[in-house]
Amino acid sequence: MVNSTPGDGAADTVDSIGRAVGQIVGMPVLVVAAEPPRWPVVWVNRAFTDATGLTLDDVAGPAVDLIALSAEDASGLHQLRDAVLDRRATSALLRLRRARGDWFWARTVVTPVTAEGATEPTHWVAALVDVTEQVDRDAAVAAEVEVVRRESEDLALIGAVSDLVMDLDDPYGLRAIAELLAHRVVAWAGFYVDDDGLQAADGVDVHRAPRASGRRHGPGGTGVPFVARRGARPPGDDPVQRLLDGEGETHLVLDLDTDAPGEPGTASAWLAEDLRARVPDGAAVGHVAVLPLPGRHRELGLLAVVPRAATGPDLVHDAPARGGLDERTRTILSLTARRVGLAMENVRLYAREHRVAETLQRAMLPEQAEIEGLDVWSYYAPNVVYAQVGGDWYDVVQIAPDVVGVVIGDVVGHDVEAAAAMGQLRSVVRAYAFEVTEPGPVLERVDQLVGGMRIPRSAGLVLTTLTRRDPEDGGCPSWRLEYSRAGHLPALLVRDGQVVLLDGAGGALIGFGDGRRRTARHDLLPGDVLVFYTDGLIERRDRALPDGLAALREVAAGASAVDAAGIGEELLARLADSPEDDVAVVVVRIPDLTDTSGHGGNVRSRRWQLPSEPASIARARHAVLRTSHAWELGDAANAELVVSELVANAVLHGWGRVTLRLHDTGDGLRIEVEDSNPTPPVATEGHPGRIGGFGMRIVERLADWGWRPSRGGKVVWARVRPSEPSVLHGPRGGA
Repeated sequence: MVNSTPGDGAADTVDSIGRAVGQIVGMPVLVVAAEPPRWPVVWVNRAFTDATGLTLDDVAGPAVDLIALSAEDASGLHQLRDAVLDRRATSALLRLRRARGDWFWARTVVTPVTAEGATEPTHWVAALVDVTEQVDRDAAVAAEVEVVRRESEDLALIGAVSDLVMDLDDPYGLRAIAELLAHRVVAWAGFYVDDDGLQAADGVDVHRAPRASGRRHGPGGTGVPFVARRGARPPGDDPVQRLLDGEGETHLVLDLDTDAPGEPGTASAWLAEDLRARVPDGAAVGHVAVLPLPGRHRELGLLAVVPRAATGPDLVHDAPARGGLDERTRTILSLTARRVGLAMENVRLYAREHRVAETLQRAMLPEQAEIEGLDVWSYYAPNVVYAQVGGDWYDVVQIAPDVVGVVIGDVVGHDVEAAAAMGQLRSVVRAYAFEVTEPGPVLERVDQLVGGMRIPRSAGLVLTTLTRRDPEDGGCPSWRLEYSRAGHLPALLVRDGQVVLLDGAGGALIGFGDGRRRTARHDLLPGDVLVFYTDGLIERRDRALPDGLAALREVAAGASAVDAAGIGEELLARLADSPEDDVAVVVVRIPDLTDTSGHGGNVRSRRWQLPSEPASIARARHAVLRTSHAWELGDAANAELVVSELVANAVLHGWGRVTLRLHDTGDGLRIEVEDSNPTPPVATEGHPGRIGGFGMRIVERLADWGWRPSRGGKVVWARVRPSEPSVLHGPRGGA
């Protein structure tokens, strides 16, 4: 049955349309007259009334008003409007309201009806299909997919943060994390560290102690630095300080639109002032959410974020109270803050441990002593991958007037424990070498003692003694070599371009001996060279150890230098350009005292490894003074000035460890300073308006100097001219 309005001839048209539509069983249909701008509804069927609860009397009137009042989905309305204006059929999904007030989803198909012979439609027929269950089911599936998508994005973001946290010792590590958060979840992010006071930070100062005392948060509202300590806060509310003291909520919100988010002189006021100056204008700063960076024992700083404007299902209506952070964003930021806080503490603990180990190790390694009758050169460099801490060591010691001991060894590991074990073994071996002397029995006693000491790290070493024997005819003295190996690579004997592997007297690692250690012996001749080394010199991931040993033998056999230092430098240049482990090398050359060419005698040289810190400048000056006195080179004032300037330049403008070498050339003292900065030094006329900048000019006045590239940077050398008074202090330090 059809509901329609009575009328004239138009009613016949509507009736004919109704009869045609009547063929569609059970589908809600309404007919609209093509009479803009009102578009009146002129007919509905019973299915429409049953589905919506609306009769023709209820809907008679402008169809535009009816649909606008009933439909919720604006995109569907726009689609219908565009189709009617273009006089074409279309289909749109609408969310419509029933008479009782509830909503349902309808697939609405709109078709124009044109009279025979006419070009313009006289009516429009709209058929409705209730698809509520299908839409709800699709919406539920879409919601589940969205949840999975968001969880996947969140996991990927947390994974990216975790990757960046692994490199938090990078000078810009915190900035990289803040930029990632600003790109993915918030409008702006920034970190503040509480290193005895809040300060904005792009990275973590790893040299800071893991725990700090007191808090200085910079100038407050009064311009006076504010210092707060537990139990001694200034008057007034200070939510930021409570957050730093671990007494606040999981996060707080600062309203920067107000004049004073905190009392003057408080951490809250200081942070608000800094944020106003730091947050870019494009971030629309108003409310800023602040989260603590938790360490194990205290809050290490803050993460401040400007939230994005929330829309749709993420809209937070109480944004001022919650900082505009939806639950998902708060979770991501909390996880990030927790990871960053723990990583900050760990990287500082790690740095402190390695500084302790490096200091311990540097104190245990010997400075090169002058050995009478032998040309000795030594080198040690820990692998920078392990923060300059390792277990390799060497020792060259005068056991008796005619006996010299040489030890090289390697303790497994790169940490404080390895350094401590190295120090213990070095002391034990040295003590027994003075008492017993013969290498085999010395190592037997070391085995016994190490077993009782329960040293937790295994170690290998080579112990060698060289005994001088004076000839009866007054010729050149000869040397007797004795050695014993405990799980260590064999030393090399180089003679006239031929290399002999000293692989006798082998045995197990220290502490694992069976009670009997052998001693091998060898007679040495003038010009012979001994090379002691650890596996870091020859071992690489891309080649087998025997191949590395073969390369060492080849380089040693072809060395062109005539002194131990030169031979050692050739070995390092050819083999240690990219070491993967600690490297220790000792080169011992038997001088030919009968050689009158000047190349066969005892070439005197010394070498020091210095940390890149100001204290190394004073240490270098003292080293030059002691060496000049020991070598009887006369007044060392000029040499002291030169080495001070060279080492100061390396500390201020270079990076990495600083190497100092001193050589007695026979006509003066040659000073070499190596650092990892390949940029050459430049002599300037000083810095206008500032003190300093004349260092290399001073060097030019006192010495011949130059520089050369090295395998990892540069070497600056200077030969101090002898018998010249200091240009700054006069002959004996006078004005």
